[in-house]
Formats: sequence, C-alpha cells, structure tokens
Amino acid sequence: MARTEKSALVHLDTHIICWLYEGRTELLTPPALRAIESGLLQISPVVQIELTYLHEIGRISRDGSYVLDALDKDIGLSVADVSLAQVIKIASTLSWARDPFDRMIVAHAMIANAALVSKDRLIRKHCDRAVW
Repeated sequence: MARTEKSALVHLDTHIICWLYEGRTELLTPPALRAIESGLLQISPVVQIELTYLHEIGRISRDGSYVLDALDKDIGLSVADVSLAQVIKIASTLSWARDPFDRMIVAHAMIANAALVSKDRLIRKHCDRAVW
C-alpha cells in the first residue's frame, strides 16, 4: 500500500529503527510490518539521541544521524516536531516506565495520536496504540 498524506501516522521505537536500518524485517510481526508499510513514518527526536547513546556505548555501529538519514532516503522516515515541554509533561505521568527514553518516546506518540510500533512488552501493556 502506498503512503499518502491520509495514511495513519506511525511512530517507530528505537529497536525497530535498528532492525529497519539493518534490513532485518523478518524480526517484525505481520501487524508491525503492515503498519510500517502503510503508515506515515515518524520518530520522536528522543530516538535519535538513544541511537547516539547506543553508538557511543558500542551497541550499534553507526551514529544516530547516519541511521536516520539512511532511513529517510529509504523509507521516508521523518523526525516529529513537538515541543519538548509537552513531551516531558506527558512523560512525567508514565510512572510504569523506568527508562526515560521509553517514557518520552511513548509520550511523543501519545501527543501525536500515532500508533507506536514496538516489541517492548511493557510499552505494549500500557500504550493503547502500540502495535506488534
């Protein structure tokens, strides 16, 4: 299905970005893959900083900016633009999450009223719009 301006907004969690960059689509479930193939794809800017952090500690081989530039060209991924103050206001209410990256990524998707593709069980348990 082709993406159009009327396609549903879909945010992607950090591990999904890593898998897409590596071409590891076999790790995605059919519902997750359908959401990715048909949605308008965005990430929270928090994903970029998490990717940079993962690169700095040696968990991924490329810097976050490099990964996101490649995915912008390959699949039209963009970075959502929402006020950090809005994201933090919502994230501070998500007491179920200990990971600050997860809190902000979920909060950003909530503000955007976007589906969030994530394999994370805790996120899926608490985020109504999570897709896996």
